[in-house]
This record gives sequence, structure tokens and C-alpha cells, in this order.
Amino acid sequence: MKAIIQTGPRSVETQEREVPTPGADELLIKVHTAGLCGSDAHAYKYDGGYEWIPIPRIMGHEYSGTVTEVGANVETFEVGDKVVEEPIHDCGHCFQCRNGQPNVCQNFSITGMHRDGAYTEYVTVTPEHVHAVPEGVPLRHAAITEPTSIATRAVLDQSVTTPGDNVLVEGPGPIGVLVAAVTDSLGANVVVSGLSQDAAYRLPLLEDLGIDTVNLEEEGGLDGRVESQTDGIGFDVVFDATGHHSGVVSGNDVVRKGGQIVVVGIPNSASELSLTSTVRGEVDINTSYGSTWTNFEQALRLMERGEIAVEKILDTSYSVDDPAAAFEAFLGSETCKPVFQFDG
Repeated sequence: MKAIIQTGPRSVETQEREVPTPGADELLIKVHTAGLCGSDAHAYKYDGGYEWIPIPRIMGHEYSGTVTEVGANVETFEVGDKVVEEPIHDCGHCFQCRNGQPNVCQNFSITGMHRDGAYTEYVTVTPEHVHAVPEGVPLRHAAITEPTSIATRAVLDQSVTTPGDNVLVEGPGPIGVLVAAVTDSLGANVVVSGLSQDAAYRLPLLEDLGIDTVNLEEEGGLDGRVESQTDGIGFDVVFDATGHHSGVVSGNDVVRKGGQIVVVGIPNSASELSLTSTVRGEVDINTSYGSTWTNFEQALRLMERGEIAVEKILDTSYSVDDPAAAFEAFLGSETCKPVFQFDG
């Protein structure tokens, strides 16, 4: 079977591997489509915080597929079922897991990082980490359930967003786009900020989704949008999906008193946020990491209802046989959500 293997920093290649054999407690899944995200790009570069990943490694953690073989002890799935995997596997017994916080498990492991991943034709997984895909959701769309679940957690669980709120999403990467889409589905007034590097692909993508955007370098910041969209009051909710240490600082500058900032992207270094105005304005700063079983189900239901324009978000123009092209295009902001199709 074909498999996309990371062989070193900024080095990936497509190799032939043996089809895995599922154990008695496992499913064998034929991968249909697998997505590329920011954490995959960090792993590809072997950035700080990702250098622990063993190489060579089959990459990829967000995917959809069809069950082709069922272990003898598995009773919850059948051959032919359409499925997606929760790639962050919690241990089930640490304090956080027992306290209802499995997304921040102390002993978690991630598909495609701690173990071989989904950039391949077949994977094995235990059924407790698998969700059934609704009949109305194409497998190609279901491949981005995992990043959509991160967005549903950020918006539906970790924020106070309500219909009619003025919302800023900082950063038009995959998570920012999906956070904006989920927020828009609630009936909020959403604007997404980006830089000139995003003007060729990512900001136009959002405009095509019917979501307003602002090029910070072209418009000289957000002051004009604060005036025009919020009458100078400030945004009710700001989602920082930049993954940059400056995101929470700039968000703090434009959130209203009594508003909320939700940090979704993991900052690349320490922030220089001064909390004086934050405290005096009683601004709530919250965070959102990963997702839970419920968030996966929410993501699938939103896609089933057509609330997320998945077809417009996916970029299927990259080949399994030239994976480096997809990674480099992603890092250059030339695409937003590239996917590899193994059975498309």
C-alpha cells in the first residue's frame, strides 16, 4: 500500500508498505481522504516541540474511511461502515479523564505522531476512538471532522458567542476558517483578519463562504473595523487562531469591555500581553484545546445539515505521489485545507 512517510525535517516521500493486520479488538479501515493541518506542517518542519516524533513515521491524523475488516471481539462496527477516527487517544484513567476532561489527558497519544498515521491506504484502530459517519456526509467531507470538532469546541463549549454578536477571528488558517464557519452558522457577525500573504488564497476563500475579511497590512490594522462593525465599542468575542504570540495582544486591543478572548492557536512563543486593560475591562480570556467525543458528533451533524461549506474549503489538487508540494503550498499560505485522496 502507498504511505506518505516523513524521513527527516522538511522531507517526505511516498513509499510502499505492508497492509496492517487488525487485532481481535481492532478495525481495519480503508482510508478515503486525509487532511493536512497546521500541526502536520509543524511536524513536517520538525519545529521545536515536535522533534520528539520518531522518524521515519507515516504522517496524518485527520481522515475518513470505510471499515474493511472487523476483529473477532468487535461488536460495534461492521464491514462497509463509513467512519472517522478521534486521533487524540486519551488514557481513560488519569485525573483529567476521570474528571470529564479527556481532551487534556495527561497520557494522551496522537495518531500520526506517537504511532503511524493516516496518510496511507489502510489503518488499524480500536473502535472506542471511531465515529460513524452519517449517511448524508460524503467521505471526502468527513475527512475534516477532526479540525471541525476543534472549531465546535472553541465556539460552542469555550466561548459565549450568541446570535448577533460581533466576532473577530484572527488567522485564516484551517482552524480559523472553520471557527469562522461554525460561528457564522450561529448567526453571529463574523470578520476574519489576515495578512497580505493570505490575500491570494485564504481571504478570498472566506469571502466565497460569505464571511467578511480584513487584510491587516492593507487596511493598517483593525481600528476601522472596530468603528464600522461595532460602533467603536469593540468585538464581543475574539478567537485567536493565529498560533502567534501577538494574537492575544492584538485581540485584547479590540475586544470590548466585558467581552471574551478565546485562544485556539498555540502561541509560538511567550506573549507580551499587559493585563491592566484586561482586568479593568473585565475581559474574559479563555482557551480551547483539542475536542471531545461530543464535539466530533457536533461537527458531523453540522456537516450533515450543510452548515459548513466543506466542498469549498477542501483543496483536492495535491497528489499522494508528490506530498511535499502540499506541505510547501500550505506553509506558503497558497492553500488552506489540502487533502490527500487515497480512495477518491
